[in-house]
Amino acid sequence: MHIAVLAETRDGESRVAATPDSVKALIKAGAEVTVQKGAGERAAYTDAAYEAAGATLATRAAAVKGADALFCVRRPDDETLKRLKNGALVIGLLEPHGATDFAQACADAKVNALAMEYTPRITRAQSMDALSSQSNLSGYRAVIEAAELYGRAFPMMMTAAGTIAPAKAFVMGAGVAGLQAIATARRLGAVVSATDVRPAAKEQVASLGAKFIAVEDDEFKEAETAGGYAKEMSDAYKAKQAELVASHIAKQDIVITTALIPGRPAPRLITKAMVEAMRPGSVIIDIAAGAGGNCELSEPDKVAEHNGVKIAGFTNLPARLAADSSQLLAKNLVNLFPLLVGDDGGFAPHWEDEVIIGMALTKDGAIIHPSLSGSA
Repeated sequence: MHIAVLAETRDGESRVAATPDSVKALIKAGAEVTVQKGAGERAAYTDAAYEAAGATLATRAAAVKGADALFCVRRPDDETLKRLKNGALVIGLLEPHGATDFAQACADAKVNALAMEYTPRITRAQSMDALSSQSNLSGYRAVIEAAELYGRAFPMMMTAAGTIAPAKAFVMGAGVAGLQAIATARRLGAVVSATDVRPAAKEQVASLGAKFIAVEDDEFKEAETAGGYAKEMSDAYKAKQAELVASHIAKQDIVITTALIPGRPAPRLITKAMVEAMRPGSVIIDIAAGAGGNCELSEPDKVAEHNGVKIAGFTNLPARLAADSSQLLAKNLVNLFPLLVGDDGGFAPHWEDEVIIGMALTKDGAIIHPSLSGSA
């Protein structure tokens, strides 16, 4: 099986879909790997390191020529799709929700697309779950960005000149990113609280030493899908939760919002009035800025300021930790590799496997994922 890895072309994208270590693992498993020259430079992976791992270096066009699979971080452009041979796989974070145009482009190019975002949430697929691996680093980096913007110390500091009070941090959304944000803020010494609409999150938040903040009524008890995602809440519940959050958020120094619902705009959690109730010098990090934002005043990829409160709308926090993010994504792809080959090691995707079924957007020139084909 021949795998191609290209330099990412999306603005601000510094990750790469393979590292020298993952190349070694893929070659050991029987693959041939061609890497575009310079593909790993922004993640601090050199061409020499890829060559030492056994990869072939090539131009962009030469790398995709004859490839059975393209491992990527983000969607490839139409020109790259057209260069791939019929039946080749494109595998990466393809932003599949509502991506009919992209799926059609793949189908027209006779390219079979697998979206890592649709990795089923089953036990044996956990090691392939790129959303979780990247979200974990997003939560960590969100706190680091908050610490830089805050401009004050996180932990309590007792000195001869007086005592500095610890920062108060509030994490909204206790999924993978939120839990890592809680843990990181705690490690830095902040007093941390968190909220989430999923009942299971309460115990997880408490286990990390944070205080749980939520309206715990009957609707709250049913607010989780079978796949472990948060459900869309009623307007009545949102109003009650907003009232509770508004009183709490006014006392916070750092707020990190991580609430996302797959395929839908990010829920609005922080209003302009809530921001105006916060103290000057406070910081909001809105991880959901790329999906419309959890904060009314968020601007994608900008640090806005309102009444002395800084609101950071970072849309690609994993790219700010490119080496580690690439390492984890590359490992997710290595773990998926056995489902792409037959017993003889040749290219033979396991189209009947539930993992591949869940991830597949297109196959044999047709859009097949229920969310895009109209059969959902």
